[in-house]
Amino acid sequence: MAGKIVLITAALAFIALFLVLPLAVVFTEAFSLGLASYAHAIADPRVLSAIELTILIAAIAVPANLVFGVSASWCIARFKFFGRDLLITLIDLPFSISPVVAGLLLVLLFGLNGILGTWLSAHGIRIIFAVPGMVLATMFVTFPFVARELIPLAQEQGSDEEEAAVTLGASGWQIFWRISLPKLRFGLLYGVLLCNARAMGEFGAVTVVSGRIFGQTDTMPLAVESLYQSYEIQAAFAVASLLALLAVVTLLMKAALEWRYRDELRGSKRPRAA
Repeated sequence: MAGKIVLITAALAFIALFLVLPLAVVFTEAFSLGLASYAHAIADPRVLSAIELTILIAAIAVPANLVFGVSASWCIARFKFFGRDLLITLIDLPFSISPVVAGLLLVLLFGLNGILGTWLSAHGIRIIFAVPGMVLATMFVTFPFVARELIPLAQEQGSDEEEAAVTLGASGWQIFWRISLPKLRFGLLYGVLLCNARAMGEFGAVTVVSGRIFGQTDTMPLAVESLYQSYEIQAAFAVASLLALLAVVTLLMKAALEWRYRDELRGSKRPRAA
């Protein structure tokens, strides 16, 4: 009993120290000069530009990773093909590479002196130090999230229902939209949620390829650092509070999806009446 109390106390103390206290500091500093000053900081054109750019990048990267994740999970769970294990390994690659290194690789590939830099420059295409490079960097660091949520779920579901639908004359698209995808919906929402949160909060890879032009190629995480280094402390914490709020909302939605998904699993395992 004493050991249980000690472990619970240690866990609560850890959460308070590393989660609750930092969040409290962020919001306290953000509103330290009053609500009017907070609203003025958020309404700064540079901050609004960072917010818009962050939303734009997430709006491109998340759907792209959604398509990739669904396609990869479908192929890996339903087919045996040469290179399948390699594909699974490559999906995990961004987890093992530092985001800064990922950004550097993009610079070496698409930069002015990179492998494709001369050709891109000759055709007037700018990727590095522009929005396309930031989108590519964000896509690279976030693309495992959707796939990694869907692959084990698709493998666990099996293919019995799909095979039965084939015998009844259903087409491939009918099977996908009416049978396969509905079974993956909560894993899909869960992966998209995590992917979106990481896309909006990405710093390392984006900072390498963005050029750090405040008001033009700064996302919200980069704006926080730029404002802080410019001694606009309250404004920096104001932007940070938006990211902290996103993190809190993400955790709450994640917990809700997990609860809902566990509830459905319990329902599916109950014996059916004859």
